[in-house]
This record gives sequence, structure tokens and C-alpha cells, in this order.
Amino acid sequence: QVQLEESGGGLVQAGGSLRLSCAASGRTYSYNIYPMGWFRQAPGKEREFVASIAWDGSTTDYSDSVKGRFTISRDNPNHILYLRMNNLKVEDTAVYLCAQHRQMYGLGSSPLYEYEYWGQGTQVTVSS
Repeated sequence: QVQLEESGGGLVQAGGSLRLSCAASGRTYSYNIYPMGWFRQAPGKEREFVASIAWDGSTTDYSDSVKGRFTISRDNPNHILYLRMNNLKVEDTAVYLCAQHRQMYGLGSSPLYEYEYWGQGTQVTVSS
């Protein structure tokens, strides 16, 4: 089993930037062969897809709400997943979670049920 731990969240003004990290531990060899994703959950709302990346980083996908502002990337040798967030908006405020996909050597996807392992999340708060 792989353990995932997010970091990098915090309080930022609208228009600002943050970079989130997700470090894998445990079965880190599996991290390198599975797609990864970022999700977020705001208070009182359902968890939603933010971005995904293929096992080898060759393909990425984003929700419409973050496309053009967020960038997902991965460092497989060091087992770290990143989410660079630029031009943050108040509506980006949420707990951000990383997750490992179920499909080995896959491209990634948006449905939550297709992800098996989850981190605990890191809080991102954007003030106006």
C-alpha cells in the first residue's frame, strides 16, 4: 500500500500562487506506474476533480474551472506529485487531496471511484 501526504497549502490573496506537493511513501515503486490526480473539497460541497496526470507524465487533464491556471506535474524518481496554482480565486478555497489511480500504466481520469489511495489533504484558502 502507498501512503500519500500533501503539503504546501496556506492562505493567499486572490491573484496569488501556491504550489502543492504530494509525497508518496510505502510502496513507492507503485507510485511510478500509476496515474495520479488532484481533487478538492470545499465546505458543504462534494469532492471534485481538479487535474490528473498519466503514469509517465505524458498526458494531463484539467477541470474547466482550473484549466489555464493550474499545472499538474510529477517527479517519479522522487515519488512526488505537484500542483502549481496561479491566479487563484476565492472559489478555489478548499481542501486539496492527491490520489493514486487504480489502473496501472494508465492515463488518468476524473471519476473519484477510479482512485484507490488518498492523502489527508491540505487546506488552501484564498482571500479577496
